[in-house]
Amino acid sequence: MHWYVVHTKPKQESRALLNLERQGFQCFLPTIPKKKVRSNAFEIIKEPLFSRYLFIELDTTLSGKSWAPIRSTLGVSKLVTFGNEPARVNPELIGLLREQEDSLAQSPVAQYQPGDIVRIKEGPFKGLEAVYQMDDGEMRAMVLIELLQKPTRLPVEIGNLQKVS
Repeated sequence: MHWYVVHTKPKQESRALLNLERQGFQCFLPTIPKKKVRSNAFEIIKEPLFSRYLFIELDTTLSGKSWAPIRSTLGVSKLVTFGNEPARVNPELIGLLREQEDSLAQSPVAQYQPGDIVRIKEGPFKGLEAVYQMDDGEMRAMVLIELLQKPTRLPVEIGNLQKVS
């Protein structure tokens, strides 16, 4: 048994994982917990660590399960290959990713990091870009905006911020 890489369709990692597991394949989708604001409340959401990729364990012997159904599984784009050879992953890497996922579950990553450029969505400063500084209490954030050519700290509800790409 060896681990390989599956390339999924956009935003369908969980769908591909579910459908592959229903077919009896052993799969692993490393995720990272993120703290996001939804409906004016913080919520922990698990996002894929590698966008559009998951890992699958496959038997390479003749008695192993056929790989053919993988390509036609809902959510799957293809099995990643280099030439004609499927991309094999070292089992130690899978073990390390599982350990990392367990340790990250204890401390979710915040939605915004200090220095992120954000746009204010509501209020008197609507549409202005600001620099995210830190969380300020339960549902507020401290941002820097430029007023009269001078950086000014401003408390803003965290739900009224949107990250600028």
